[in-house]
Amino acid sequence: MTTILDTPATPSPQKAALRAQALARRDALEIDDRLEWDPEIAARVLALPVWKDAAGPVSAYWPMRSEADPRPILEELHRRGLPLGLPAIVARRMIFRRWAPYEPIVPGGFGTLVPAPEQPEVSPRILIVPLAAFDRRGYRIGYGKGYYDRALSELGPTISIGIAYAAQEIDAVPQEPHDRPLDWIVTERETIRCG
Repeated sequence: MTTILDTPATPSPQKAALRAQALARRDALEIDDRLEWDPEIAARVLALPVWKDAAGPVSAYWPMRSEADPRPILEELHRRGLPLGLPAIVARRMIFRRWAPYEPIVPGGFGTLVPAPEQPEVSPRILIVPLAAFDRRGYRIGYGKGYYDRALSELGPTISIGIAYAAQEIDAVPQEPHDRPLDWIVTERETIRCG
């Protein structure tokens, strides 16, 4: 039996318009500001209470275009001894492969960089996710394929942390049945506990 999570998400025209607006705002941010804000976002993420008893694995993403950069977070978590992973799309499904700072990454489609295919899969317990837009309830607009929503459903109990710039906030993300809210959203200005 096929469920809504087994099939690729059908892009919502309303979400597409909100995504385009939020990405335009993000792309318009000065690079010098973003370079200043990324360490502030990292410090806020690393101050979350989720790390107190965390054993990992933790997955984030390799930044592309003007996304908030999670690499300083990953470097610190690696220093603390937590196992890490990065996502990869395989057969239209998001998986997570083991990765550590300075290990090789390869092109993974959609403009992403991912761990080499020979790296073993991991099942993250904490997931740091990118987003195009977000609201204070924890709902996000991604890039329209639904990969993270499906992954969050498949992974089971997982703490999800979205990182973004404050300019990406919108009043309300239109909800669809497959949407999975995030537990936390962190920007350069604040930490939002969702739900």
